[in-house]
Amino acid sequence: MPPQKILVFHTAFIGDIILTLPLVQRLRASLPGTQITFVAIPSAANVLENHPAINRIVVYDKRGTEAGLSGILKLAAELRAEKFDIALIPHRSLRSALVAWLARIPKRVGFSASAAPRLFTDVVQYDKNSHEIDRNLSLLRPLRIAYSGDQLPSVYPSDDDKRVVDKLLNRSGQFIGFAPGSVWNTKRWPKEHFISLGKKLASDGASLVMVGSRQDAALCEEIGFAIGSGGIVNAAGKLSLLQSAELIRRCSLLISNDSAPMHLAVAVRTPVVALFGATVPRFGFAPRGQHDVVAEVNGLACRPCSIHGGDKCPIKTFVCMKDLKPEIVYAKVQTVLGTLQSEE
Repeated sequence: MPPQKILVFHTAFIGDIILTLPLVQRLRASLPGTQITFVAIPSAANVLENHPAINRIVVYDKRGTEAGLSGILKLAAELRAEKFDIALIPHRSLRSALVAWLARIPKRVGFSASAAPRLFTDVVQYDKNSHEIDRNLSLLRPLRIAYSGDQLPSVYPSDDDKRVVDKLLNRSGQFIGFAPGSVWNTKRWPKEHFISLGKKLASDGASLVMVGSRQDAALCEEIGFAIGSGGIVNAAGKLSLLQSAELIRRCSLLISNDSAPMHLAVAVRTPVVALFGATVPRFGFAPRGQHDVVAEVNGLACRPCSIHGGDKCPIKTFVCMKDLKPEIVYAKVQTVLGTLQSEE
């Protein structure tokens, strides 16, 4: 008998949640009658809305109103009452494993790299050399669900989301997205490079669209002002995740740091030129769309300097991003745009 209720528990960053969607999509395709619930943090929950593979979203405010042991116990009790058959736990934290264990879900599938693999009934080897999408899909092995290596995430903006973007982009033309922000400073391409690239693209006739969170709004405003083109739209901090996804979908291409907008672009099939500095694609988080490309400085002994990036360059040179010159990125942009044009 197929499972009636499956829980997917992932309370990490927005990009991590997007990269879990192929797992959910494959679950739905293989078990169409199963109820699938997804636990996510408040900042990431919106990206899951309207998804046809997800029946219910549980928002877990682990750093706010539900922080600490009391929050863990409260959530575990709520999930226990739901009587889930299976929990799939891509997140590798102790808290994630503990909640599923306390919820007494009979089959709990997680990674060997988890902080508490002994709390799982089924442990899947974490392959650090695979893409994150494939790593997440590997959690399906104990369920005997087959999957392929070409899966991409999808997100589903609503009609209201599309109307919001209609009002924002109230003209025609070629839009190119800029996503200059990141939680981690060492993942940010220098603003001077974005400005230089933006001036070149604006002179080519492109309209530039700034994408990001509220925390990125000032940076985007500064970059847009310095470029000096009247055609720039600064949407940073003005849109929900799904509205941002719809905005990115309307762009011919997105130029992004290794951050959430990069993953949104993949989810709406907009080609992305991804800028990698402190981190490297081999960690498994590079975009994998048909026309996606990575721009990076190879051959640096100091790179990568950490798994997630950091606030400051450890050797104080920031050469991984400074030496990724605007002309290098511009050439990649032109290559992608030329390929897209030849396919029309």
